[in-house]
Amino acid sequence: MKFKLTALLFLCAIGMTIAQKKIWTLEECVTYAVENNLSIQQYELDLEMSTIDKSDAIGAFLPDLNGMLNGQSNTGLSFDPTNNQPVNTTQITSSGSVTSSVNLFNGLRNIHRLNRAKLNAIGSKYRLDDLVNDIRLNVAINYLRILSNKEATKVAKALYAVTEQDLNKTRELVESGVVAKGDLLEIEATAATREQQIINAENEVLISRINLAQLLQITDYENFDISDAEFEVPAADILKNSPRVIFDKAMTYWYETKFFETNVDLAEKDLALAKGAAYPSLDAFINYNTRYSDQFLDPITGQVIPFKEQLWINDGIAFGAQISIPVFNGFSTRNNIKRSEINVKKAQLDLEQNKLELETNINQAYVDVINSSKAYEAALKTREARTLALDYSKERFDVGIMNSFDYGQSQARVDNAEAEVIRTKYDYVFRIKVLEFYFGLPIVID
Repeated sequence: MKFKLTALLFLCAIGMTIAQKKIWTLEECVTYAVENNLSIQQYELDLEMSTIDKSDAIGAFLPDLNGMLNGQSNTGLSFDPTNNQPVNTTQITSSGSVTSSVNLFNGLRNIHRLNRAKLNAIGSKYRLDDLVNDIRLNVAINYLRILSNKEATKVAKALYAVTEQDLNKTRELVESGVVAKGDLLEIEATAATREQQIINAENEVLISRINLAQLLQITDYENFDISDAEFEVPAADILKNSPRVIFDKAMTYWYETKFFETNVDLAEKDLALAKGAAYPSLDAFINYNTRYSDQFLDPITGQVIPFKEQLWINDGIAFGAQISIPVFNGFSTRNNIKRSEINVKKAQLDLEQNKLELETNINQAYVDVINSSKAYEAALKTREARTLALDYSKERFDVGIMNSFDYGQSQARVDNAEAEVIRTKYDYVFRIKVLEFYFGLPIVID
């Protein structure tokens, strides 16, 4: 019974470990990164702030309304607020008012503030979308790096298995006296080197997994891994489009460029706001007020008029308009206009610079795809040639024509060829994905 219980607990523990082990796809990694990235959350808060700014700009068109209540007690000589007569006694007074004012004209600055707030919200959205795109690309880069390191590990293990077979066969040849013991030592050194390559490759897998987990802000590195499914090198159909076509397509949606375009519009609105300060400002107001005093007496009865009646007797309404004309303010308005004009030019230059950088990056990415394709094809041919050479060397080594050192050199050249195939393969895939990314295609690894 005790043995059964122990076995059951052991199986449950294994089941829990397997359940916690999650294999992530690229799509899952991208989605998780976007939902949990701290920078994205900060940019989302900035977007909320821009919405509040828009609400402030709308509120500037509406009249304000303010109320005031005052109560006090005076001893000695004072003035009765109900009749402005001097009294020399202790009196209790109170007053209240409600005032509303509205701006009728201020150089159209309220309109410009509202339009600026709308543009700022759009710019914040573009900046957020641009960050999301950058994170997606970074996730894809790190995901591909893990796949590359895993494939390198598989190749290293396969090569070690071949070397292990050669080692066993060489032992037999040494025991039978066909080859010298030095050849066996050479093969053993090669096997040890391949074991070291496996360890290094596994370490690279671990490091790349940790890097991706950190990008996703996942701390459980041990239970984080991605799918080991192999995929074919995608066709470079994107090359059917010229760099100019890709650039024109990018200009229709590239969020970073849209953000710089919005900055130009924002600078122009700031210039309009600065110019608006040079115009007169017209405001209107209306005020209702009333007051009470315990010294306000009924002339017939001589009694204090009740509080409620005094409020009706002593109330009043005032309304009017006020115009403010800027005449001289120490060159402040003029200098603000000049600064705003300079900021418009700077924003325009930043936009043009961004367009040039985008076009340069697309042209470079286009050339990178072509060059990486050629490098990958060359690496495949080199591997094929090195493999055939190794097969020929193995035949010569097996019959004792080639020594173990030369045979080991032939194996080393195959190792280098295999490593170069893996490197160029994933570099080629990455270059294709980058160019597709500029074209607006989603990052998908099949």
